[in-house]
Amino acid sequence: MRFSKLFRILAGTALVLMVAHTAMAGKVIKLHHLNKNGAFDNPSGAAVVVFKNLVESGTNGEITVEIFPNGQLGKDAEVVQQVKAGIIQMGVHSVGAVGSVYPMISVLDIPFAFPNIASTYAVLDGPFGQKMSEDIFAKTGIKALGFSDSGGFFQFTNSKHPIKTLEDMKGLKIRTMGLETHKQVVSSLGGQPAAIAWSEVYTALQTGVADGQMNPVPIVEFAKLYEVQKYLTISNHLFAPHVWLMNADFYNSLTPAEVKVVEAAVKAAIVTSRGIANAIEASERGLPFLQEKLEIYALPESEKIRFRDAAMPVVKKYIEDTFGDEGKKMLDDFLAAIEQAS
Repeated sequence: MRFSKLFRILAGTALVLMVAHTAMAGKVIKLHHLNKNGAFDNPSGAAVVVFKNLVESGTNGEITVEIFPNGQLGKDAEVVQQVKAGIIQMGVHSVGAVGSVYPMISVLDIPFAFPNIASTYAVLDGPFGQKMSEDIFAKTGIKALGFSDSGGFFQFTNSKHPIKTLEDMKGLKIRTMGLETHKQVVSSLGGQPAAIAWSEVYTALQTGVADGQMNPVPIVEFAKLYEVQKYLTISNHLFAPHVWLMNADFYNSLTPAEVKVVEAAVKAAIVTSRGIANAIEASERGLPFLQEKLEIYALPESEKIRFRDAAMPVVKKYIEDTFGDEGKKMLDDFLAAIEQAS
């Protein structure tokens, strides 16, 4: 009897301690992103550590942030589903992954639409970005909190020959994300698109499954693609942001004060991603570094016009044919926002 009573006392004490520990632990945000952590390593790595710091300090530890870098939780599109289901609370995702649940993200893929990098930020932070965020929630049930910089404008690399004219694209096998619009860009320029998961890109380039790929300069550097490529063409043909997604039920569980902290932290993280992206591109880890590894050529404006005239109408038509009047309206709003920002 004494042993039984003692056991019940100890068990009750343990339960109280467990409840107290849970209460002390507060809320947890499990946060996915594709790259390494590090305040100075890459745009998403810098952004998430800033987010973690601001959320944890701003809530006095009531919310803790657990970061899962390097795609530890699975392929990006798979993790979007985890966010939607509430398996994890948050992710910083590529447009390719977001496109798996929200195909209308393809509107952002009009080639050569942005005249400069500053205009991309103005459009995505402004009324158009808010409209797209609301549409993402309406169609997927996932809360979109903002658009950060994945590394700047997309450029072409390849291992076959320099790309100096439109004709130089002919026949090149170029890796793309799974987005149909990215494939349309490559094929409209004369290349052969090859949709390959990011985790397999280095090997695909190394083995010749793909001749080249398109990504921002910082990604070419930190993914060491210069080891398996020979030529880099500065084309500035696409801007593909990272999208910050949060599980809607978790978002709704936050107090007004917590929402304020989280949303402010996202905004600060987005600003961080942009600063790091531009700094890396201009630093010894960006173009100056890659000049020692790759043959670099910047398309002159006259050739950019040829590229744009070949690709832009094709992608516009695809969006209008695929998404109908709704897609055309979103596209018109996007182009109008760019014109205003410029």
